[in-house]
Amino acid sequence: MKFWKRLKFVLNVRRSFPFLMDFFLSKEVAISKKMISVLLVAGYFFFPFDLIPDFFSFIGVVDDITVLTFILQQIVKMAPESLKEKYNLKNKP
Repeated sequence: MKFWKRLKFVLNVRRSFPFLMDFFLSKEVAISKKMISVLLVAGYFFFPFDLIPDFFSFIGVVDDITVLTFILQQIVKMAPESLKEKYNLKNKP
């Protein structure tokens, strides 16, 4: 259940950008976590290994979306609880 909730959050770009800004500007997030996040994103952009080439139209973009979704999921997992609560990403029993 929490996976689908977070996936919906990640795909809702309007909510993802403010979350990312808060994540990187927050003093609650350790610098090491911020660096890991930056390295994941930069690594993908500098080494975009495509399983499906992008010239295959819509299907070629699917693997890009999958990798970016994975990266954003990892950033959400590294976020402090207060930030997850602010964006309603906290796990509920």
